[in-house]
Amino acid sequence: MTAQRTKNGLALTTAVAAAALLLSGCGASKPPAQAASETVAPTASSSDTPSSAAAAGTGTAQPTSTPPALAPTESGAALCKAASLTATTDSTGGGAAGSVYMQLILTNSGAEPCLLAGFAGVSLAADANGEPIGAAATRDDSTPVTEVLLAPGQAGTATLRYTQAGNYPDCTRTPAAGFRIYPPDDTESLFLAQPMDACSNTDIDLLTIGAFQAKAK
Repeated sequence: MTAQRTKNGLALTTAVAAAALLLSGCGASKPPAQAASETVAPTASSSDTPSSAAAAGTGTAQPTSTPPALAPTESGAALCKAASLTATTDSTGGGAAGSVYMQLILTNSGAEPCLLAGFAGVSLAADANGEPIGAAATRDDSTPVTEVLLAPGQAGTATLRYTQAGNYPDCTRTPAAGFRIYPPDDTESLFLAQPMDACSNTDIDLLTIGAFQAKAK
């Protein structure tokens, strides 16, 4: 009888232990969905976001400004181009202190009115097709820029000063056959034959040019 009770007691103890283990295992594990919902993701601060980093690195973008378009001329005439101009000079104005003052005269040889406004590009050149020699003419701003409307056959003038190359001891003298002349806002040029000495040194300014004015009648 005692043996039977002992056997039954052992069986009951084993069953209780097994049940306890089973309950302990269930309490330790969680369903996958619940475990995932309790996982806390790392939070990125506003300073770590790409947009904030870019703003800090580059600053505020500045708007670009578009240069204002040139206002149309009152006359509506096209600008004078080298192909419809002829060039001459008049040096009767004389000179002073080793300089020669002359009037650069551009005449409208075309069939339509055209407009001169501003400064010509002038340099000394070896020949009609040669490269410029030395420095191009610097601008003399003492004469205001004005629009000069040229009917066919009419001319505009600009004061051109040539300083004698012999005035500069450091001048590397080079013979020039004449002037290469670019009308205002034109990429084509005219050649005016007028032999004189040039300086190949580009740091020596032999020429100055004023703004075009209407030719006095």
